[in-house]
Amino acid sequence: MSVAEELARLGGVASRASLLRLTTRAEVDAALRAGEVVRLARGRYAMPTTDGARAAAHALSGVLCLTSAALHWGWAVKLPPERPQVAVPRRRVVAPERTRRVELRRLDLRPDDVVDGVTSRDRTLVDCLRHLPYDAALAVADSALREGHSPTRLQALVRDARGPHAVRMRQVASRANPDAANPFESVLRAIALGVPGLDVRPQVSVRVPAPGGGTTFLGRADLVDEGLGIVLEADSFAWHGDRAALRSDARRYNAFAAHGWLVLRFSWEDVMFEQERVRATLTAARRTRTCAPAPRPA
Repeated sequence: MSVAEELARLGGVASRASLLRLTTRAEVDAALRAGEVVRLARGRYAMPTTDGARAAAHALSGVLCLTSAALHWGWAVKLPPERPQVAVPRRRVVAPERTRRVELRRLDLRPDDVVDGVTSRDRTLVDCLRHLPYDAALAVADSALREGHSPTRLQALVRDARGPHAVRMRQVASRANPDAANPFESVLRAIALGVPGLDVRPQVSVRVPAPGGGTTFLGRADLVDEGLGIVLEADSFAWHGDRAALRSDARRYNAFAAHGWLVLRFSWEDVMFEQERVRATLTAARRTRTCAPAPRPA
């Protein structure tokens, strides 16, 4: 895949190191020169639509919002929007021909909700948690925390939320976790959290009791339900990067399985676009492990 396609799979924003695990230095530099990706800051890259989205919002005297705003703030998203997401006041009349290239949203914004034509970080989080589907909202919240947004501030933003989807907003905020590595993993976790009886945590170091005492480290897993002994891996060639990484992952998976852990591997395409299939697999795995003893973590 091209650098731009890899960047889209990473959530629309990524570090240079992340891109170099998937492509080459020459390809990244060529994509920059061609305008296929843009540099947000030193070592941070984004889709070129970020700047174009601000221009589209300005043309409508509107404000960049939702996932378009999240990308502006350097937060990775489930999927970059096909068109810039632009907010205008609820009562403003906008001619249909002027909105064909944007996804128009009607939001009532206060002056302190807007920073240079983009919803503020706080307002962007509130809007994403209220208006996006659960999995997409969790991906944004995870990324915001990963990039330094205060967890305490996030909880304060949703504590007194009222109106549509207020309960879901608090649920997403309570589940947001900066340990999630990327939107791929966040979306898989969102699906898993919707399966009754399954309780997964991101980026868990799996240890088991050692025969002579102490513990043995088996590896770090993307998502783990320690009670049921289930490991979920957000798995694709892009995240392996090369043969050495693939070999390391194979050894890690084998160590989990040899010590009684059930390892389930999911592709990016299924997690993003075939969620019922993923959910059915997780439900069957939960049912199987409920009827069988799980390994005892150290």
